[in-house]
Amino acid sequence: MVDTADTGQRGAFTVTLQVQRYVPEFHETPYWDSWTVEMHGTDRVLDALHKIKWELDGSLTFRRSCAHGICGSDAMRINGFNRLACKVLLKDLDISKPIIVEPLKGLPVEKDLIVDMEPFFQSYREILPFLMSNDYEPTHERFQSIEERERYDDTTKCILCAACTASCPVFWTDGQYFGPAAIVNAHHFIFDSRDDAGDLRLEVLNDKEGVWRCRTIFNCTNACPRGIQVTKAIAEVKNAILQHAL
Repeated sequence: MVDTADTGQRGAFTVTLQVQRYVPEFHETPYWDSWTVEMHGTDRVLDALHKIKWELDGSLTFRRSCAHGICGSDAMRINGFNRLACKVLLKDLDISKPIIVEPLKGLPVEKDLIVDMEPFFQSYREILPFLMSNDYEPTHERFQSIEERERYDDTTKCILCAACTASCPVFWTDGQYFGPAAIVNAHHFIFDSRDDAGDLRLEVLNDKEGVWRCRTIFNCTNACPRGIQVTKAIAEVKNAILQHAL
């Protein structure tokens, strides 16, 4: 018999999930459903949602894909915080109380935990998230030093889960704000030594709905499942705009 105390695991336990539902064809407004399920020490919130959908209520709707914290599909609010359901272990939560699961804020809810990601991706497209070089036909690989790569390495980690953007109060109240994720991805290319369109991106983000709408409250940094220093990246883009103006 394996000693679960030695492995950091725990045996079977019951947990209640209280999930905000929205089924527009039957209900005009959101409502709540609760289920109590038996889970195990290594199970995550995503596993509990799977168990509910597969064994108790097949109508429960949510996005998921890789289930390994890479695709970003299963971002949602768990106990009031934006998280990836596949990364949150049930044993790390207070299972003596119901676990509250809601869709991300600030994006239109389509059904249950699924939100319309189009406004998010529209902002992402507007910052031109691809390498733009004046050297259209390079004759060799575009080399970078270790230092040049390190300059923007942190912001290459973004998986476009929208957890940071949907945690931003400015984004909740201003549908035109680019949001943290778009700025993070712009940062990636602005500071990439191989890219020649940094000035263009700085001009885009100098708009009234760009970086200057950020209020530096660090919600975005706290929400990022990849540990990106989002607020720092936004500040660096602000500084780059000021330097460019000079």
